[in-house]
Amino acid sequence: MIRVLLVDDQALIRGGFRALLEAEEGIAVVGEAADGREGVELARDRLPDVALVDVQMPVLGGIGATRRIAADPALDGVRVVILTNYGLDEYVYDALRAGAAGFLLKDIEPEELVQGVRTAARGDALLSPSITRRLIREYLAHPARPPAPDVLHGLTSREREVTALVARGLSNGEIARRMVISPATAKTHVSRAMVKAGARDRAQLVVLAYESGLVAPGAPL
Repeated sequence: MIRVLLVDDQALIRGGFRALLEAEEGIAVVGEAADGREGVELARDRLPDVALVDVQMPVLGGIGATRRIAADPALDGVRVVILTNYGLDEYVYDALRAGAAGFLLKDIEPEELVQGVRTAARGDALLSPSITRRLIREYLAHPARPPAPDVLHGLTSREREVTALVARGLSNGEIARRMVISPATAKTHVSRAMVKAGARDRAQLVVLAYESGLVAPGAPL
C-alpha cells in the first residue's frame, strides 16, 4: 500500500486529489495538511511514502517543508513531490536542491497523478517528462548560479556515465539498453553513484550532475 500525504492550502485541491488517489487500488491518503509546518508534523506522525506538497502555502512554504523533511533522518523514506501551477515555476531549482523528488502540475490528468505517485513511491524521480528536463536545464544555466564543487570526483568512469544518462532523464531500463547492461546492473550503478555523491535520490543526483559540469545545460538528451 502506497501511503500518501497531501499538503496544500486549498481544501478543494486536497479533496480532489484524495478522491482520485483513493479510487486506485494500492494507494491510501493518510493525512491532509493546509500548510507546510503542519505537513512536516504529519509526515513525522504518519510516515507516508509520498508527500504531495504545494509550493506556495502560508506559515511554511513547500520548499521549506521539503527541506525539513529531507533533513530529518526519520523521514528518509518520504518522497516529496512538489505541486505547481505552472510549467516554468520560479521555485523549481530551489525545490530540487531542497530534496524534492519531482514535480506535478495541478491540472494534470488523473492517470498522470496516479502514475506520478507510483513513480515517486518506487524511489524514481519524476524527471522523465520533457517539461521537467527543460526546467532543470533552464535553472541550472542561470548565470546567477555559481558552479558547484565537483562532488562526483569519487565516481568511477562507469558511474559517471550512468549519472550523465540519469541527468538526461533516462530510466534504469533505458540506461541498460543504452549501455548494453542489465537493468539490475544499471540500478546498482545509479545507487552507488547516489551514495558516493551524497544524493538523497535521483533528482538530487541530476542537479549535482549539472552543477558539477558532468552534463552541460542544453546538451542533447
